[in-house]
Amino acid sequence: MNQIHIHLLITHLPIFGSILGGLVLAHGLWTDSNQTKIAAYNLFIISAIGAGIAYLTGEAAEESVEKLQGVIEATIKTHEEFSIFALVSLIILGVASILGLFLTLRKSSLTRTLAIIILFISLISFGLVARTGYLGGQIRHTEINSTNNPNLTPNENEGDYD
Repeated sequence: MNQIHIHLLITHLPIFGSILGGLVLAHGLWTDSNQTKIAAYNLFIISAIGAGIAYLTGEAAEESVEKLQGVIEATIKTHEEFSIFALVSLIILGVASILGLFLTLRKSSLTRTLAIIILFISLISFGLVARTGYLGGQIRHTEINSTNNPNLTPNENEGDYD
């Protein structure tokens, strides 16, 4: 397994981890369960680590596909530039989750307030990382956006694409 495989595999972790962690944290807030909040924080920390790994392996993935036929350099550049926003948001989420974990274990009075803030950060992070994933998918999955694929033409009779 090389960096390209790692990039393609790990990119899904921050996407699913941020939204799943958000759902778990919302449940923890609803039920006032510290154990559930701790589980959510662990998911966020793992997601932040995954985002870092995805970002670090992105260059190798770029080098492997940038010269392939049908790959548009501007699409790669857009994905690469947007990925920085997702990475920063997930690092903030991971650091906030470490603080949340610490305060929850110490039974601080700030536990609930911080959990609400972290939930908000997780929703923003999910939006950014999902958009980054969508932009990355456009690099090789031209079916996502038919305007990027000049070979797809509307079939006049059926309204489908050839």
